[in-house]
Amino acid sequence: MSDTLQDSLLTAIAAAPTLEALEALRIDALGKKGQITEQLKQLGTLSPEERKERGAAINRIKEAVTAAHEARKATLEAAALNRQLAAEAVDVTLPVRPTPQGSLHPITRTIDELIAIFGSMGFDLAVGPDIEDDFHNFTALNIPPEHPARQMHDTFYLQGETAPGHPAVLRTHTSPVQIRVMQGGKPPFRVIAPGRTYRSDSDQTHTPMFHQIEGFVVGKDIHMGHLKGTLQTFLERFFGVENLPVRFRPSFFPFTEPSAEVDIGCTRKGDRIEIGAGADWLEILGCGMIHRKVLENCGLDPEEWQGFAFGMGIERLAMLKYGIPDLRAFFAGDLRWLRHYGFAA
Repeated sequence: MSDTLQDSLLTAIAAAPTLEALEALRIDALGKKGQITEQLKQLGTLSPEERKERGAAINRIKEAVTAAHEARKATLEAAALNRQLAAEAVDVTLPVRPTPQGSLHPITRTIDELIAIFGSMGFDLAVGPDIEDDFHNFTALNIPPEHPARQMHDTFYLQGETAPGHPAVLRTHTSPVQIRVMQGGKPPFRVIAPGRTYRSDSDQTHTPMFHQIEGFVVGKDIHMGHLKGTLQTFLERFFGVENLPVRFRPSFFPFTEPSAEVDIGCTRKGDRIEIGAGADWLEILGCGMIHRKVLENCGLDPEEWQGFAFGMGIERLAMLKYGIPDLRAFFAGDLRWLRHYGFAA
């Protein structure tokens, strides 16, 4: 009886055509009312000696049926997977589906524009680390310890130090690149340094992370006239306005002396600003002659070398050029916004 039951069950399992049929056979053999289960229930009516012998035989049948079931299941699952893979195969020789053409983000496009304009004016490109030390970000730029910019409500300080006595910070401007270039090379210099900067601020016109571009020139007999000519040329090219009105207002920065804020002419019409000759002025950037202490901190003799520097916010430039009212939209990733301003197909 045991051999006959085992043979019939193993034959049926080997011939099971589908996973569903195999599962039905498993239930018929090993389920609560299965054939092997029923055999086990009858052991209680036998004598101890018969129960021992019959129980061992039934367990051998159960093990054989279980092993056969697992083997057949693996075979059927592999066959099902192969059928699925064949049905879902992709013909890589077919022509690609038409997809919308990608485009550069407005900030990336603006940075590329700035690099191209200044590159045509003879400026080299330099970059620096986003995580800076206190010396390069503040001290070398003649920013004193008590300056508000060093306070934690303005600057992101990180745990640890980049060197003994130099706490790590997320750079608050791209000016540290100026220090690294002057310390690591020999003048003359003519360099721009675009990159990310970080300050603890957030509203319609400020974000904790934004982009700046730093530019500086160091040589012999450099003066404010060179600075004015450089910025006049750049602003006219960037905004595409010939004879753009530009004025310099006295200001103060720790790293330049004399220092100036630069305004460009504009016309205000409600919420719109038109760049060019008009009745109004718009602040656009800060600049000045590099402070002699900054030159000294970089190992340059201020009696022999002079230079000028300027810096501006890239988001602000893009907002003015493309008429974008809210800085935060640059980082929202909204395709509708990109399409509205012509940055996406």
